Amino acid sequence: MNWKHSLAGLLLISGTTLAQAETLKTPYWLEYNGKESLDPISTTRYYDAVQVLYNRLVRQGEQGEPVASLASGWSANDSADQWTFTLRPNVKFHNGNIMTAEDVVYSFNRILDPQRDAPARAALSIIKQVTGTEDGKVIFTLNQAHADLPILLMDYRAKIVPVGFDEDPALMGVGTGPFKLTKFQPKGTTSFDAFADYWEGKPRLDGMELIAIADENARTQALLAGQVDWAGWNGVNGQQLRMFEGNKHFHYDAIPTGDWRGIVFRNDDPALQDPRVRKALRLVVDRQEMIQLLFGKGGATVACDNPVWAGDQYRLEQTCEQDIDGARALLNEAGYPNGLTLDLYTSTVDGYFRPMSEIYQRQAAQAGITINIHTVPASDYWNTIWMKKPAFNTAWGQRPADQVLSEIFGSTAPWNESGFNNPAFDQLLTQARQELDKDKRARLYQEAQTMLTEQSGTLIPFHLNNNRVMRANVSIPAVEHFAIRWHLVDKS
Repeated sequence: MNWKHSLAGLLLISGTTLAQAETLKTPYWLEYNGKESLDPISTTRYYDAVQVLYNRLVRQGEQGEPVASLASGWSANDSADQWTFTLRPNVKFHNGNIMTAEDVVYSFNRILDPQRDAPARAALSIIKQVTGTEDGKVIFTLNQAHADLPILLMDYRAKIVPVGFDEDPALMGVGTGPFKLTKFQPKGTTSFDAFADYWEGKPRLDGMELIAIADENARTQALLAGQVDWAGWNGVNGQQLRMFEGNKHFHYDAIPTGDWRGIVFRNDDPALQDPRVRKALRLVVDRQEMIQLLFGKGGATVACDNPVWAGDQYRLEQTCEQDIDGARALLNEAGYPNGLTLDLYTSTVDGYFRPMSEIYQRQAAQAGITINIHTVPASDYWNTIWMKKPAFNTAWGQRPADQVLSEIFGSTAPWNESGFNNPAFDQLLTQARQELDKDKRARLYQEAQTMLTEQSGTLIPFHLNNNRVMRANVSIPAVEHFAIRWHLVDKS
């Protein structure tokens, strides 16, 4: 008897095949050098893992609008200071337990706990109390009116975890998401299996792997070599994209996003405390030239140091031409008639950082500003440089207006990387949240954006198009990263 053929026949009869499991291999940029946590509200949250393990009550639609996820619907009272969310029934956690209102209350109380160092608390601190009902509803009582609470709940860290998550180590990584954890090794390969009982239907993939590759050029080479299946959520830069264009083994989508790369000048550094100095450091930039050199045509759009992206309903339209004479005049007024010298820290952790810094160095020199560039290893950057040096590169993903303004620039926000501290700015955000008239609310958010672009220490020259390069057999919905439905990702 030919046992090989017999075994194949038995497998075919049983409805299985000998085909290799469809596992999506994704490069991970090792953001916290092995200190990654599967707790979605940790300051070192393992972003890529968190996105597939857990769900939110509300998520982004294809245009960034709030749509139902674990909550099937919601409504507010007339004063918008109390919101009721109806939970989707029969949603299972990875351990087989059914999600209840008690789990949702527990999850938000973790975020709001003042004893925790949870960055998401800055965006969600408007929530005073969360209560559940036996019929599957969750009531959010707010400290003040907020007309856009569903948008706040789209926060990518506002994931639902089971009751006891903090007390039972076995629950770490247990969520309601489309994939369940099988191996956690952040400095190596973290693995997931498809969750067959996922509430939106069994994922098309059999599993996923997150493979730690800190250097962006190494990630690109891994994709070319077939070691990973796509470029990851960062995509590839304009120069790298040329390696894939016309290659039948790959395809890509260019997706407009609110992602940005920037240079932070800390407001609390002695040399940078004067807002005239910070403005001068931003006036020297020719943003169109920077975009052309970094990406080529169509790779990004000018942002004018405004973190709110072009697709946001509250975005303020601005212009920002290079002004070398204006920068020199501001430096002279601030006591630097002979120019200024600064150390700028960068890294290969992101492929845009070093070339962006070099372009800035050349442009700033036109106004008598000397920039000394220091490059540090990718594995050390986020732990030893970010938020710790007077001037450094930064990278942020897309967020709604209120969240991006409050989380990165709010005076007390844990991730206020520039040390921006302006009570008037904070008050504008508070007023905007309370304003029930949408047009008036938009004007308040836009006034806050104007204040920020005049006074902040953060250079935000552009918002990126995400060049999402994939192998030819991989299909990922062509939407912004936060809006991807991971159960629909395919590899065939």
